[in-house]
Amino acid sequence: YRGVGQPVIIPGSMGTASYILVGTKEGEEAFYSSCHGSGRTMSRHAAIRSLSGREIINQLERKGIVVKCYSLKGIAEEAPQAYKNVDEVVEVVHNAGLSKKVAKLLPLAVIKGE
Repeated sequence: YRGVGQPVIIPGSMGTASYILVGTKEGEEAFYSSCHGSGRTMSRHAAIRSLSGREIINQLERKGIVVKCYSLKGIAEEAPQAYKNVDEVVEVVHNAGLSKKVAKLLPLAVIKGE
């Protein structure tokens, strides 16, 4: 990676994209740190109370994403609706010059334990 830069991975949620970026020299100003995800907009407890695991599975399957899960509760707490928009978060990182976008990855399957 020395020739192209340090890889940076910013994961999305079960139903959204994830990104691969590359670190930049400007990242030194932030000690070469980056966000490690988009961040939650809803606590796990709030997501479990307000979202239906079954409906989340149906939404993901309509998008062509295969879902295998241990519990519907686990699906609800990690629902895409419980997270900030990863595309917007990555745009901020990219536009700030902390990391540059390389690839956008789309989910094919979700495997969720407890």
